[in-house]
Amino acid sequence: MRFEKTPGWLDWHAGPTKPRFRVPAGSVDAHCHVFGPGDQFPFAPERKYTPCDASKQQLYALRDHLGFARNVVVQATCHGADNRAMLDACVSSGGKARGVATVKRSISDAELQAMHDAGVRGVRFNFVKRLVDFTPKDELMEIASRIATLGWHVVIYFEAVDLPELWDFFTALRTTVVVDHMGRPNVNKPVDGPEFELFVRFMREHPNVWSKVSCPERLSIAGPNALEGQQAAYRDVVPFAKRIVDTFPDRVLWGTDWPHPNLKDHMPDDGLLVDFIPHIATTVELQRMLLVDNPMRLYWPEETVS
Repeated sequence: MRFEKTPGWLDWHAGPTKPRFRVPAGSVDAHCHVFGPGDQFPFAPERKYTPCDASKQQLYALRDHLGFARNVVVQATCHGADNRAMLDACVSSGGKARGVATVKRSISDAELQAMHDAGVRGVRFNFVKRLVDFTPKDELMEIASRIATLGWHVVIYFEAVDLPELWDFFTALRTTVVVDHMGRPNVNKPVDGPEFELFVRFMREHPNVWSKVSCPERLSIAGPNALEGQQAAYRDVVPFAKRIVDTFPDRVLWGTDWPHPNLKDHMPDDGLLVDFIPHIATTVELQRMLLVDNPMRLYWPEETVS
């Protein structure tokens, strides 16, 4: 089956640079995706966009090129609740990948267990209106209750302006809750302004909440300026991500977001994204927590029990 890519969509970077920053041994890319290939894993009829193909083999090659040891493969909205491509990537990884699924209320306990056996450790609830249709919150709460028995967590994706209206629902979740991309802050606003301060308060008051300090390419206004001395690419995102890492060092994750869904402005060099890390996690200890200790504790807890 052939799929025509959404007009304007950029293909992923075919020749990422080798990062200058060497990630710690055992590092985890804790947010990435696979798309299709469409002739093997068709895209969902209800999707809001049609992506390029981005296979598990290409993901694994990028992992090795960037120096990572493991991946967390997050179900992409273009596949809806058909998790086959994500599950195949996990099963084929030789234990080097875990997954985050999208599921519906109708899923059976046996299907959830099969996903667990394949490596899934979380479900994703997407609240970005331009990407998905609204799912009733009672359905999401039911799903969260069911997956809690498996020890899974909930990943939430939303935009900063929507946090006030979603606050009560998010704070009612009793699992670990992982926020994608710091809740997409507006980096034109002050890092100590009321909008981002609300997100910091959300994490401070709820110790079950974690955050991914990822996707500067989606948040930045400054853009992908090449590294020059101590200046970072996507430098306007640095104060926001650094504040979260410094304040909540044991509850942060980082990922490439490869193959960077639905970007039409520029396609980031994944090597530069890795070189962003030491600007937001500025010590060896913080870098190890961000890239190794935290994702291992969340996704491979059986390997971290002392």
